[in-house]
Amino acid sequence: MKTINDYRNKKVLVLGAGKSGTHAAELLKELGATVVLSDSKPSSELPEIEELADAGIQTITGKQDPAILDDGFDIMIKNPGIPYDNAVVAAAVNHHLPIITEVELASQITDAEIIGVTGSNGKTTTVTMITEILNQERKSGRAYAAGNIGISATETAKKASADDTIVMELSSFMLLGIKTLHPHVAVLTNIFSNHLDYHKTRENYVNAKMRITMNQTPDDFFVVNFDSEEWRQLSHRSAAKVVPFARTSEIDKGAYEKNGKLYYNDEFIMNADDIKVPGKQNVENALAAIACAKVLGKSNLAITNVLETFTGVRHRLQFVLEANGRKFYNDSKATDIEATQMALEGFDKPVVLLAGGLDRGYTFDKLIPQFKDHVKAAVLFGETADLLEASLQKAGITDIQKVDNLDQAVPAAYSFSDEGDIILLSPANASWDQFKTFEERGDRYNQDVEQLTHKEEGQQ
Repeated sequence: MKTINDYRNKKVLVLGAGKSGTHAAELLKELGATVVLSDSKPSSELPEIEELADAGIQTITGKQDPAILDDGFDIMIKNPGIPYDNAVVAAAVNHHLPIITEVELASQITDAEIIGVTGSNGKTTTVTMITEILNQERKSGRAYAAGNIGISATETAKKASADDTIVMELSSFMLLGIKTLHPHVAVLTNIFSNHLDYHKTRENYVNAKMRITMNQTPDDFFVVNFDSEEWRQLSHRSAAKVVPFARTSEIDKGAYEKNGKLYYNDEFIMNADDIKVPGKQNVENALAAIACAKVLGKSNLAITNVLETFTGVRHRLQFVLEANGRKFYNDSKATDIEATQMALEGFDKPVVLLAGGLDRGYTFDKLIPQFKDHVKAAVLFGETADLLEASLQKAGITDIQKVDNLDQAVPAAYSFSDEGDIILLSPANASWDQFKTFEERGDRYNQDVEQLTHKEEGQQ
């Protein structure tokens, strides 16, 4: 960890607790700042309050009032999920108060090399693949995964040395709050129309994602998906060396799939079917990881050792268990249509689909081709159950059941299944109508599957 004086004797407002806010506040205190942490939740819902008090950090809970800015802060560290139209944040903008996110603070104190990964889908899986590959055949240091993957970037930066690598998952929310964060390799997995309730327009969303490369130079690398013309064009906005990857497009450099084989600059790496995790989207994730690994000098053996054994990240097309000839998969992270499209296309056996969630005002007709080709029956829950039913019916699916919640959905899905089928939770919706997070939804699904089958997660 670097010793920096940027925050010494500065007054810093940390807006939002949680892991990132708590660790940022503690680090700032260590760096000599006067720190105030504000969170809208009551103190009874914030177990970290006692820890912060012991560290000498003032906390204000139960409300977020713009009047707090009258105390004369020098900078704000904002929880990424708090939107810029939040009253306190908007007031800070009007006061011309600098606003950054925790990943920016982490980048300021670390000597470790940073690899940044962003995109609409596939970030966590790609980050995990890259991290595991970089830890193969390593002679000094280690690679750490951090950021939006659920691991505090500041906590990781404090322990990482100059011999280490931090592979940061960077959401669009995080990237809006960076100033100097400089990844040596930046990875863009894809961009769809996500989080428009936060960003207001697709253009804003795309621009937020592209901030990952804004501080890169010609000595750096920008790994970008070339399967969309839009994403190809975005690569021209980077000053770094562009390293493409593609699953469906023909390219003559970078990482790509051709006739079921994966190559890097015409060098055969492995067969696509040898990737342990199922689905076309995981071929894309693997190609992004291969491109990153190759520019960093990793061997083909290091790559294949990981990709042939990696079984996936929890809630991201995670294999749960097998019972009575049925395989259960948890894809709770599929919070948009595109993720569910990719999940369904990854299976060549009949799928009983569990789907539904928060209504964001769109239909699901884009899923009709995947429904036709892959789904034999569906069990629906949440606010979008009727909308999903309409699209499934257009696809000719007749075995459809609507239930009140996920607990009811799991046994209902099993009743539609036969030996050899896939039972898949891939909601195509955010979880917030019935759950706090997609992780909570996925955990509930796994528990329900275990209760139904009387088997433990991971058993075949």
